[in-house]
Amino acid sequence: MKLTLRPLSLAAFIGLLASFYPAAMQAESPTTFKVSEFTFTRPAGWEWVDVASPMRKAQLKVVDAKTKTSAEVIFFYFGSGSGGGTKANVDRWLGQFQEPREKINAKIEETTIGKHKVTYVQAEGTYKSGMPGGPQTPMPGYVLAGAIIEADEGSVFVRLTGPKALADASLADFKKMVEGAL
Repeated sequence: MKLTLRPLSLAAFIGLLASFYPAAMQAESPTTFKVSEFTFTRPAGWEWVDVASPMRKAQLKVVDAKTKTSAEVIFFYFGSGSGGGTKANVDRWLGQFQEPREKINAKIEETTIGKHKVTYVQAEGTYKSGMPGGPQTPMPGYVLAGAIIEADEGSVFVRLTGPKALADASLADFKKMVEGAL
């Protein structure tokens, strides 16, 4: 019997190597990460998600162990003077619901933590998921919880969206993560 060896492509070699050394080939999910000047700590149990859009600076996923439903947490940063003001973003977020503003139990809270003004936004109803100007999917029974952190280098926008029970259960960790970065 004659044994013939064929050269491996780079992709095949990396795949073969990864099967022997999976930990070495996979980047570890960060427990802390920077968005603008702020360093956030990912809450335990929240998953790191690689961002697919240049508009997103970081993304996390919260999964309910029992129901397997998930919520997403997205971090946006556009630089100084970009991304619109706080009021414009609050209005945009609240406008992402199918129901009129008076029917979504909208809450807006402003606070100052250290030298930074933080505006928290919360609403619930039928959330219209999708890119602005693109197709949208109605998500009934959803909550949006957002935080806008104002800074000299530009505001950081953090938005959690997901099913009401999961989002409500995640709010304390969300606020702790935001306030821990200030």
